[in-house]
Amino acid sequence: MSDPSQPAAPGSRRAAREAAARQAPDAGATAPTPSPQPEPAPSSGTLPGTSTPGPSAGRSIPSHPSSGSIPTAPRPATAPVESQAMPVLADSGPFPAQLSTGALPVFTPRTPAAAAPAQAAASVETPRPSASADPGPVDDEPWIFGAVEAAPAIPYARGSRPAAPTPAAPLPQAAPQPQPQPHEGAQQPQETHGRTALAERPTGITASTATLEDLFTGESSTDDLGDAPPRPNKRKRRIGGWIALGVVLAILGGIAAGGWYVWTTYEEQIRDVMGWAEPKDYEEGLANGETYITIAEGDTGSPISQSLFDAGVTKTDDAFYDYLIETAQNPPFVPGVFKLQKQMTSEAALAALLDPANKMENTAQLREGLTVEQSLPLLAEGTGIELADYETAVADPSQYGVEADTLEGWLFPATYSFEPGVTATQVIQTLVDRTVESLDAAEVPEAQRQEILTIASIIQREARYEEDMQKVSTVIQNRLKPDNQETFGLLQMDSTAQYGYGEMHDGTVSSSAEALADDNPWNTYVHAGLPVGPIANPGDVAIDAAMHPVDGDWLYFVTVNLDTGETIFTTNLADHNRAVAQWQTWCADNPDSGC
Repeated sequence: MSDPSQPAAPGSRRAAREAAARQAPDAGATAPTPSPQPEPAPSSGTLPGTSTPGPSAGRSIPSHPSSGSIPTAPRPATAPVESQAMPVLADSGPFPAQLSTGALPVFTPRTPAAAAPAQAAASVETPRPSASADPGPVDDEPWIFGAVEAAPAIPYARGSRPAAPTPAAPLPQAAPQPQPQPHEGAQQPQETHGRTALAERPTGITASTATLEDLFTGESSTDDLGDAPPRPNKRKRRIGGWIALGVVLAILGGIAAGGWYVWTTYEEQIRDVMGWAEPKDYEEGLANGETYITIAEGDTGSPISQSLFDAGVTKTDDAFYDYLIETAQNPPFVPGVFKLQKQMTSEAALAALLDPANKMENTAQLREGLTVEQSLPLLAEGTGIELADYETAVADPSQYGVEADTLEGWLFPATYSFEPGVTATQVIQTLVDRTVESLDAAEVPEAQRQEILTIASIIQREARYEEDMQKVSTVIQNRLKPDNQETFGLLQMDSTAQYGYGEMHDGTVSSSAEALADDNPWNTYVHAGLPVGPIANPGDVAIDAAMHPVDGDWLYFVTVNLDTGETIFTTNLADHNRAVAQWQTWCADNPDSGC
């Protein structure tokens, strides 16, 4: 450790190099050695060993100071000779032994900017040497800088006068060493108090195996441990997390979508295989309310099973029929109207149909979409009146206030009960009056009754559900528009062609080529506009749909699934043909479904 009483050495290697560069002599020149001069006495208020700030501050002390009291000498009036400030010795120990006892070049240490004021005041003032002074021996060798720490300044006494320094020959002056350029990523040297902190670290060094325990026990230092590992990139970690979450969600979404498709497509098969199939029949004890079904002459288990389902008696359309097959029963069904309850078991429904007490006397039930020809036998069976009497009663529509050639469309579908002794004419009048009531409820003007019944009868035969009935009404209105350049006013409804040709009762929905080409006034494939009259007896929903079509630009429709009644509506022929192909595929897969 340096003596605090001595002037501070240059604060860094850079400061030492700058001092050497400023004070180095030209090539071939020698530094003159000033002759001994007495040390000036300290002035009043100045500590021994210090100098008063002034023009001469920072000059060197004499090479050979004398002992004893030396008075202050005046400055010689000779040509000024610049004194050379010599660099600080590299070694902090005593001067080298090879220094001669001759004249010692003197220097003033350069004090760092951050040094204390006491160090700045440690410089001593030396008189200029005279022109006749013996230059003395000169050492041409450069000064040598070999260590980080600088050598202490020349000692001096703290008494009334400074102590004489140990005579020594000037050290050889070393040329400034080139500063190596730091490699990329290396730390720059940082200047500290009294020494330079070397932050450069050589590359290619293997990783240290030192641990924190070695650091605390003193076996290793922080240099051995190296720098702390960099912090993880939280932003990249978050991005990676979001990507992983998105992949997981995509996989789960695909599994869910695939499962939903499989379930909706093969629900029935899956339930059968897994034993999850829902029961086809209602449980016992759920029967409530009342409803009516009609059994026509010749009806068997299959059509009766469908009638029971339509009336809300059984849970599925084939529950009653399957029950008959499973129990191997073939009961003799009696035509007529029967009163049953809703949500009955198939067993209870069969018992009710076979019970004469449930057969309604003087009761007739007509369903939607029947023609006059189909309705009259049901009326005769329900009321006990001869069929011929009914055929005579419908011969003259005018007696019921109907201005048409027939009563087609005017025999409203419903369940009717009559008093004993009722006549056929009274029965027909009751049905016509019910039709007028429905027309008035739909706000149909009296002058448009026949037209609305005609449209409603087509709707009743072509659609099954209320929503589809409203769309069919829109298709009819769009085709009847004068600017229709797609079908040019042709409705092209198969129900009208079948009615005119007499194919409505053959058990199929398809029209034959003969029916489509037959020139009758009901064939809308041949004649533009509406047919000459209704083709069936419509119900309340169809009459309201005919009067109130929904908004849309559809021109075509086709029922692609006869079991579910699914119907596709389109606006152009190309899309319609694709829907027809879909229907044909369904018919090929279901040959016994009435295509």
